[in-house]
Amino acid sequence: MFLLVVVIIGMYCVLRLIITKREGQANIERFLDDYKALKPARYSYADIKNITNKFKDKIGQGGYGTVYKGKLSNDVHVAVKILDNVKGNGDEFINEVGTIEKFISSKREKNSLGWEKLHDIALGIAKGIDYLHQGCNQRILHFDIKPHNILLDHNFNPKISDFGLAKLCSKEQSVVSMTAARGTVGYIAPEVFSRNFGKVSCKSDVYSFGMLLLEMVGVRNNNVTQNTSEVYFPEWIYNRLENGEDLEVQIDEDGDAKIIKTLTIVGLWCIHWYPVDRPSMKVVVQMLEGDGGSLTMPSNPFASANPMTTRGQMRGRLLNSELEDISESESFSH
Repeated sequence: MFLLVVVIIGMYCVLRLIITKREGQANIERFLDDYKALKPARYSYADIKNITNKFKDKIGQGGYGTVYKGKLSNDVHVAVKILDNVKGNGDEFINEVGTIEKFISSKREKNSLGWEKLHDIALGIAKGIDYLHQGCNQRILHFDIKPHNILLDHNFNPKISDFGLAKLCSKEQSVVSMTAARGTVGYIAPEVFSRNFGKVSCKSDVYSFGMLLLEMVGVRNNNVTQNTSEVYFPEWIYNRLENGEDLEVQIDEDGDAKIIKTLTIVGLWCIHWYPVDRPSMKVVVQMLEGDGGSLTMPSNPFASANPMTTRGQMRGRLLNSELEDISESESFSH
C-alpha cells in the first residue's frame, strides 16, 4: 500500500512538471507571436553559454534571476537573464520582457518617458524615502538608494526595494553608529567613509537621492563627463549652471528646461559633502513640489576647508573603492 502511494505521488509530480513546462512553453510561444513584428530571435542553451562566455561576467541580480554580460557574434553587447525564481506560470516575467521590447523598439530619443513623468517619478521616490525616515514607527535608513533599487509599476509609480543594507533606529535617534561602510560606489555619502565629514544619519540617504536625481537628468553619460578620473560630473554640472551654460540635455517640450533645472538644483542641494548642509527629505519633497521659480542655487557643494582632500581623495574613494557588503541579519542591528 505504501509503495502504491509513493508511485501515485511520483506520477502526480511528473505530470505536474510536464503540464507546467507545457504552460511555460505556451506562454513563450504566445509572447513570440505577439511580438513577431519585432523579429525576436531564439537561442539554444548552448548558444547562451557561448554568448555569455559560460556565464563569466555577472552584472546584476534581478527579481527573477541573475543577469550576465554577453556579446553576440556581430559584437553587439547584450544582457542575459537566467531565470531561477519564477513564480506561477511566468506571466509576470513575460510581461516584463514585453515592456523592455517596447522601449527598445521605440523610435524616440533616449528620454522616452518625458521630463514631466521623470519629475513625477523623482517626487514619488522622495516621498517614499521621507516616509521611511519619518512615517514609520521606527526610522529606516536605506543606505542603498540607487536606480537599480527603484522599481516602477505599470503606471510608472516608483517603489523603493532591496532593504538588505538598511538600518533601523528610533525617531529620537539623529545619528547611527556603523562598523563598516555600506552602499554602492557612486551613491554613497562621504561621511559613511570618513567621520571627518560628519556623522552618519538619514542625511546619508539624502546624498544618495541627490546622485540619483543627477543620474535621472542624464548628464553622467554626457561625453564631457565620461572620463571620471578627470571630471567629477556633479562638479561639472554645478559649474555649468553657475556660469549660465547649457547642460547639453535634450529638451523636447515646452517646460522641459524648467523641470530639468529643478531636478538638477535639488540634486545639487542633496549632494553637499557635509550632511549638515543637505536638506531633509521633507524639504526635498517641498522643493520638488514647488514651481521651481523660487529655487536658488546652493553654495558650492564641493567647497571645503581642505579642497585637495575632497576633490582628490574623496572622489577617488567614492568612485573607485570596493565597499564591504553587510549581511541582512547584521544590517538591522543598532
